[in-house]
Amino acid sequence: MSDHHHHGHDHAGHDHQGHAHVAPDLASPTGVRTYGVALVINLVFVFIQIAAGLFANSTALLADATHNLSDVLGLALAGGAAWLATRAATTRRTYGFSKAGVLAALGNALLLVAASGAIGWEALRRFGAPESVAPMIVIATAAAGIVVNGGTALMFARSGKCDINARGAFLHLTADAAVSAGVIIAGALIWLTGRSWIDPVASLVIVMVILWGAWGLLKDSLDLAMDAAPQGIDVDAVRAKLSGLPGVAAVHDLHVWAMSATEPALTAHLVLPEGGSDDFLNLAEGELRAAFGITHVTLQIERAHRAPCAHAHV
Repeated sequence: MSDHHHHGHDHAGHDHQGHAHVAPDLASPTGVRTYGVALVINLVFVFIQIAAGLFANSTALLADATHNLSDVLGLALAGGAAWLATRAATTRRTYGFSKAGVLAALGNALLLVAASGAIGWEALRRFGAPESVAPMIVIATAAAGIVVNGGTALMFARSGKCDINARGAFLHLTADAAVSAGVIIAGALIWLTGRSWIDPVASLVIVMVILWGAWGLLKDSLDLAMDAAPQGIDVDAVRAKLSGLPGVAAVHDLHVWAMSATEPALTAHLVLPEGGSDDFLNLAEGELRAAFGITHVTLQIERAHRAPCAHAHV
């Protein structure tokens, strides 16, 4: 047993445990239906906002509509990724399309940044040419925005804790609800003071809110796209856990990455001078699942330490 490979989804020996049991803190990916419902609701509201923004001559309201439109595009990307993740693996794409969720989250973050740039540019232009605004229409439409965006954000609240794709949708929608609250305040101030420059100021505040929410999503999605270890998994702790297993003399070629927005994966070489058994491998997989939520495990057992692969950190 100098070279023994064992995969966490192997049918032999442990009854396909990798799929049968999922760590308690890992929820299943958000359903396609959820994305579809949220997309339709927000798309209808975007048209309402655009019409109201044009009628009220409000840059802040049009900016909010632009941001909501980026949400619709983001939800379309996320929903498409959720659908792709359900497709079976092929002989070429042996992991299937599950990583589409990570790419959708990255696209979502980039959409937020692009929308922020457009909003900021229009706000700065309005400083040089301020225009009158109908504040009561702004207030009423923004209030409806809080209801729409807050309600649809709740649809992703639970799954967003463990699914970066759903987290992107949740951040989009909660940011919109916060933006709508700011637009209400801006509309009220314009109504009370009659000062039209408040409208582009509110637009710039919207940009800050969007970028604040987008930065973490952009960073995390870039990390996952580059196969970095998922947030919340300490690779040194994983190494220590494997090193502490009975009979393990060394651990090398350890890699932890995200196969999808919700499924961490691990490969490692374990040096066991006395060799390993199916019981040992089942124990190792159970420990990794319970401690770190890693459900896709591939281990190679070696009797003696061999040279690490070219891409191994240690």
